[in-house]
Amino acid sequence: MSIIRMKSAFRGVKLPENKFTEEEEIQTLPFPEKAVITLQQNIGAPCKATVKKRDEVKTGQKIADSESFVSAPIHSPISGKISRTGQLMNPVTGKLVDTITIKSDGEDNWVELEGIGNIGQIDNWDDIFSKIDKLSNKEILGKIREGGIVGLGGATFPTHVKLSPPPDKNIDTFILNGCECEPFITSDHRIMMEYGQTVILGLYIIKKVLDPGKVYIAIEDNKKDAIENLQKILIDMKLENIVNIISLPSRYPMGAEKTLIKTILNREVPIGGLPMDVGVVVNNVATSKAIAEAVIEGKPLIEKIVTVTGSFREPKNLLVRVGTPIIDLVDTCGMVERDKYKIILGGPMMGISINDFNFPVTKGTNCILVKEAIDKVEQNCIKCGRCISVCPMGLMPLMYPKFVKNDKYGQCNEYYINNCIECGSCSFVCPANIPIVGYIKTGKNKLAEKK
Repeated sequence: MSIIRMKSAFRGVKLPENKFTEEEEIQTLPFPEKAVITLQQNIGAPCKATVKKRDEVKTGQKIADSESFVSAPIHSPISGKISRTGQLMNPVTGKLVDTITIKSDGEDNWVELEGIGNIGQIDNWDDIFSKIDKLSNKEILGKIREGGIVGLGGATFPTHVKLSPPPDKNIDTFILNGCECEPFITSDHRIMMEYGQTVILGLYIIKKVLDPGKVYIAIEDNKKDAIENLQKILIDMKLENIVNIISLPSRYPMGAEKTLIKTILNREVPIGGLPMDVGVVVNNVATSKAIAEAVIEGKPLIEKIVTVTGSFREPKNLLVRVGTPIIDLVDTCGMVERDKYKIILGGPMMGISINDFNFPVTKGTNCILVKEAIDKVEQNCIKCGRCISVCPMGLMPLMYPKFVKNDKYGQCNEYYINNCIECGSCSFVCPANIPIVGYIKTGKNKLAEKK
């Protein structure tokens, strides 16, 4: 197996990385006394509760589901009793979402899991590979779907859908994404270091389902220890001849699907298209870990590894149950001077600022970042062109605020607004402090409403 080193094939920006927690081993946060589970945990159709108030539930029990193909069920992260059903404002979407609140019984009693093995007790890789090979693709996809697995790189697209390309889409390449290009976030890095074998088992499962000709693991060169760890694991598993590791420059937004595909394969995803349109599927390393746990152990997605960083006395990587109030993570790490700082779900480039510390961790939460609150005054565009020079998609970001302010949403379409990946590079370099991505989100939403 060779490690292939490549140069960036897009513009983007070089950012201060601030990976303060890259050497912080994952710590397990005790399960919460109360878990609040939102019923919109994926891109696609929301789920409907399959339990009601005062019902008793076990950890891992399915509590919400949808008949839609583009959706993923939700499971109880703790054992206890349903104490409330209601609604909560989702700060990410700005819309009300249905919720289920579970009061813990303090026991963490699990449902019986149906799997083919225990990942922590595997002593023969050929044996577990043989068991995986005996599963049909339908059985594997069913286990992934029933496990509630979604894309954990931030998109939360149902994974069973992503791994079920239409018959006319010939998938010849699979890329396992370990780039984690957002500053501050290190949860994927720690997953590759501490759950490397589970990640590679997930990759093996994905390879069986898609049967691609080429398989790559993409990792930025600022994670040399992760590259070396996965290389060793591939050799131990005797998979080094079917997987290549790609070492990429640490440049933002390297981890975005479209920029990754362009850099590695020199293929451009068409406007409005998906990676499968150019024969590629990309999955995040955390998603691969979750796939392995669902298929091998029968374990549903009820916990997340979250980086808690920024203005904390003890920034950490925490393994937490979905539904845990954010305040529990904040208090564990010791936030500094709460009144002078803002809290962000995600990284500084694509994250969302929130005010509600009681909002729960969801399947899509990978980072809680606290930064000093600095008020920036938006000024007039000076047409310097910096946003154009850094746009990884080759767009003209300076046009979108102008069109949105004047209700000219049709012209947003003419400038390919839907091809924007909302990476925030344009806003980052803007000397006029224009929140360009905010205008782009508004433009996209208005265009979607008109359809």
